[in-house]
Amino acid sequence: MEAELNQKDENQPSSAIQKFLGQFYSDLILVKRTSVQTAETYGFSAEEFLCWLQNERIKLKDVTVQNLMYYLAKRKTEGNAELTIAKDISGIRALGEYLVRKGIWEENRALLIDRPKTAKNLPKVLSVEQVDSLLGGIDVSTPLGKRDDALFELIYSCGLRISEACTLKTANVHMEEQLILVHGKGDKERIVPFGERAKQKLMVYLNEVRPDLVGNRNVAEVFVNYKGEPISRKGVWKKFQQMEAVSGVNAKVHTLRHSFATHLLSGGADLRAVQELLGHSDLSTTTIYTHVSNGQLEDAHKKYFVREKK
Repeated sequence: MEAELNQKDENQPSSAIQKFLGQFYSDLILVKRTSVQTAETYGFSAEEFLCWLQNERIKLKDVTVQNLMYYLAKRKTEGNAELTIAKDISGIRALGEYLVRKGIWEENRALLIDRPKTAKNLPKVLSVEQVDSLLGGIDVSTPLGKRDDALFELIYSCGLRISEACTLKTANVHMEEQLILVHGKGDKERIVPFGERAKQKLMVYLNEVRPDLVGNRNVAEVFVNYKGEPISRKGVWKKFQQMEAVSGVNAKVHTLRHSFATHLLSGGADLRAVQELLGHSDLSTTTIYTHVSNGQLEDAHKKYFVREKK
């Protein structure tokens, strides 16, 4: 296994790496009892790291602290944010713990790497025009394009997390009432309405596309891939990167959720209503979006403040 993990010089993981990652993922879920979202995040970080080792022809058992530091420095110079680097370190630490238990490492070397202190930056938000440009770049002439059109419209118009969109069940989509039941963080459920535009796109996907993709199989999830299987978070990310390239809008999938909250507040929505729609346990988490009103407050001050007008 160790030799196989380092036999290719490509950016894509070898079959041995994919097999190893599958075992690592199963260990996280079954042994460590981590959540599916955490296991997937750790798996992505581990995959990036193993592919780098593969390209550098460094054997997994021979990895040093210096190798780890060089890899993370490389990730930093590639433009990855501190939060991404922190997630990478967490993922590699989890991988290191697994390697120790498997006898590949004598000790978890990743524990010697400090996580960067991440600043709490304001979330990036897209304008309505940018959202339109991003979603408008989807090629709806293909079946998968129609699926993506419905998927990303729903993510934006309901403020969904990627995991919530991927796990959304057909039984929880109430088309007549234009409501969805969302299964969020901490097993919390919430009801979120969606608009007419999302309804039309969903109807096209559910009536014209999904039946052909799923066939005779019984698949509970709304959004499926070309094989008719539930779409993965990684699949959603890859599709979004294609949308970025076409539209020229630089963002992340989660930016659509930020933009949803921001646009609601700037349109006059109540903060507590937005809290409920986002599924935030604490109102203080939602208040980060109130920064969007600053520009509007400036404009309002200039327009309506009597002394300023004089």
